[in-house]
Parts: sequence; structure tokens; C-alpha cells
Amino acid sequence: MITNPTPQRSLRGHQPQRPSHRTAISSGYVAQLATRLTERDRWLARMLYEHRVLTTHQIVEMAWPSVRAANLRLLRLYRWRLIDRFQPFVTYGTAPMHYVLDVAGASMLAREDGLELRDLNYRHDRATGIAYSLHLAHTVGTNGFFSALITRSRHPDTTGQLTAWWSETRCARHFGDIVRPDAYGLWHEHSPTPCAFEWFLEFDFGTERPDRLGRKLAGYAKLAATTGITTPVLVWVPTARREAPVRRALTAASANLDDPALVPVATSSADFLDGQDNDPVAARWQPLDVRQPSTRRLRLAELTRAWPYLSPLGNPSNDPAQASGTVASDLLPLSPLPPGPSDRRPQR
Repeated sequence: MITNPTPQRSLRGHQPQRPSHRTAISSGYVAQLATRLTERDRWLARMLYEHRVLTTHQIVEMAWPSVRAANLRLLRLYRWRLIDRFQPFVTYGTAPMHYVLDVAGASMLAREDGLELRDLNYRHDRATGIAYSLHLAHTVGTNGFFSALITRSRHPDTTGQLTAWWSETRCARHFGDIVRPDAYGLWHEHSPTPCAFEWFLEFDFGTERPDRLGRKLAGYAKLAATTGITTPVLVWVPTARREAPVRRALTAASANLDDPALVPVATSSADFLDGQDNDPVAARWQPLDVRQPSTRRLRLAELTRAWPYLSPLGNPSNDPAQASGTVASDLLPLSPLPPGPSDRRPQR
């Protein structure tokens, strides 16, 4: 019989002290915070504003050399209220920590761009509310697709680089009246033949009927006819078994278009290549061609050869946002690659 039980408060985990909401958005606190942040910290804040939520694994593979180094820095940024975090429940095992932008980070971004915090259309409860959203897994999956591309871009032996990554929210602001892709990407291959390839991503989690996915092609055809720009659509599905009915639905929908060439489509499944299931650059993409069906899988950069009628893209330094313009309450799209290591040691 326990005669002297441990007090309940002693069983609680240590909770880091954090400034209040009012303090975190004050000019004095943001000015003080500016002396502590590195370029990588600012880059992470903009990535979280653009893409809503990133897991620890995604942040590590994009910008940190190790999990330990990332966790130490992320804990400090959490204490400063630059970022916030939550851990979803999973039936088996433990989910990774998920990070979102906090009020001090949003206030810092607004001041850097000469805006007021209200101009960003940011609310803390809305940022953390994604923890309860039915679209959380879909958003994390889409972001994982592009974090793998960033990892490949940073590899010393890579021959290409991801130069643009637009979120679903940004795509909706520019094209939402016609079509709502899950993301937009731009990849530049440097060798052996320099080329550029852009695409819209449809990230399928197996929860949508294949025929409904096929009906989206009509919207992409309308967008291409309206803008005069033909942009391929890449469809990522979870399994090869799922890919077969999706391709049949896409083939039927493409055949019903007035001009199928307006919507080039390629598909791939996450389990297509064993050991490379998180490598979108590999030879895993199968173009959809009603006239000349082919079973050959192509690398991401090779897809430009599958549709030779596509207009060549401009110089890699050109920002696609310049052509589309920006809208009110919108930060400029940032480079998806993190800044290089800084000589200045961050303050604690």
C-alpha cells in the first residue's frame, strides 16, 4: 500500500515558458527576436506560412544535418513563439511532431515585408486548427513529395534543382476560379542537357473516386485555353493497384476533351520503386497518351521529351510569380531551398 503517493503535479512533463500572445506580437519583442534568428530560421517561418504544416522529418531532410540539431533549434524557436507544434494521435507507434507558424513568426514576416499582421490573413487558432483537419494527412503527404525534391536538390551529386514550389493555397488564389491543384512545382535539370519542367500536382490518397479525379482534367484544359500556357499534371497515387483504375479514368476523361494535348498527364505510385518510394525524380513517371500507349517509365526531367510540343521555359532565375503577379495580403513566393550555412552563431 502506497502511503505517500507522488503529487500529480510532479508527474507532469516540463513545459517550456513562452511569452504571451500580446507580448509575442509587440514591436519590442519582434525587434529583440530579430537579433536571435538566422537566415534559416526566417526561411523556415516563410515555409510554414506558405505550406501550413511541416513534420520534424521533413524539416530535417530539407534544412538540417541531423535530427538532434534540428530538435534543439526547433525547441528554441518554439520557446520564442516563432513556431508552434502539435503531435497527432496515431493508433500504432508515435507520430512525428508537426510544426506550424506562431504569432511571433507571423508578426516578423509581416514587418519584413512592410505589412501589418492583419494583412497576412493569419490567425493563430486557424494555424493550429489544422491539427484537427481532415486534410492534415493530405497536406503532410503533399509537402513530403516536395521535401523529397528539396533533399535531392541539396545532394552533392544531384543534376537538378527545385526552383519553385507553390502551395495549394497560393494556387487557389491565382487559379482557384478554374481549377485547384494541390501544388505547383518547377524543376531545372542542369546536365547532361539543361532543361526546365513545370507541373501541377494532384496528390491522391486513395480517398477519391477515380472518375472524380478524371473530371478535374476539364478544369486544367480550361486553364490552359484561358492562359495560353500548357502545364503538365502529375498524379501521385499511394499504390500501383490504385494507379491502374486512376489511369483508366484519366484516359477516358482525356479522350472526351476537345484538345487532349492541352492537359499532358503522367502518373506514378509511391510503391513503384522499392527503396526509392520517396524519390519523385527517379524513373517512375508513366505519361498518359491515348494515341500511343507506353509502359516505359521516365525520370522527372525526361517528361519534357514525352510532350515535345510544350513551350520551353525561360531562364532558371525567372520567378514564375512575376508572370502571375501577386495579390493583396500575399507574401512573395520564396525559394524552396534553404539558405547556406551562416558564419554568425545564433544568439540564445
